[in-house]
Amino acid sequence: MTFSDVPGLVLSPTATVGEGVTFGAHVVVHDDVVIGDGVRIQDGAVLGKPPTLSPRSSFAGADTAAPLVIGDGVAICTHAVVFAGAQLAAGVIVGDHAVIRERAVIGADSVVGRGATVDPDVTIGARVRLQSHVYVTGGSVVEDDVFVGPCAVTTNDDTMARHPPGAPLRGATLRRACRIGGGAVLTPGVEIGEEAFVAAGAVVTTDVPSRAIVMGVPARVVRRVPDSELLEREPWTST
Repeated sequence: MTFSDVPGLVLSPTATVGEGVTFGAHVVVHDDVVIGDGVRIQDGAVLGKPPTLSPRSSFAGADTAAPLVIGDGVAICTHAVVFAGAQLAAGVIVGDHAVIRERAVIGADSVVGRGATVDPDVTIGARVRLQSHVYVTGGSVVEDDVFVGPCAVTTNDDTMARHPPGAPLRGATLRRACRIGGGAVLTPGVEIGEEAFVAAGAVVTTDVPSRAIVMGVPARVVRRVPDSELLEREPWTST
């Protein structure tokens, strides 16, 4: 298989490319990237980028040798950057200008929206929807079927870089099928319970119970998610 007719393609000789892969113009594929069958890579995407870390970074010294692995049927859109060591399961969509950092794991059929950032050591489950400009901080866990609205932010450092050397960072935990509204802010270490609902613009400073609806600054429980809105109810199972 040759791609000599693709304008500006830089494809490492050590990369592995599956069947039916398409490349846009000016794509860069770094060493040892594994690309599954039927993957679509649009103009200007960069795959397998090595991280550049400050010696003071919390992630300095972590293993960065693993290759980027891209599953079958993935779509990587224009000018997205996916780092070495990330793993994208089958059917993932990575939106325009999105960034997925090293050691991030994205589950099957999930969507990382335009301009969203997924930091190192994040685990995202299947069928997750991260809308435009979402920021998922390092060390976070996002379980299956979670929805995160546009410009929502997670954080992992209460001290804002004044923590003692070696102190662990605490990302957010988003349990199955919870929903986070646009512009919400989750402070370090909070857990959003299964099927919970965080209103747009809320600032979440404490754990949110399962099926709770919270809103405000700081967020407070106002009621419970009704049975009619649970993921297992129609029509949500068909979307």
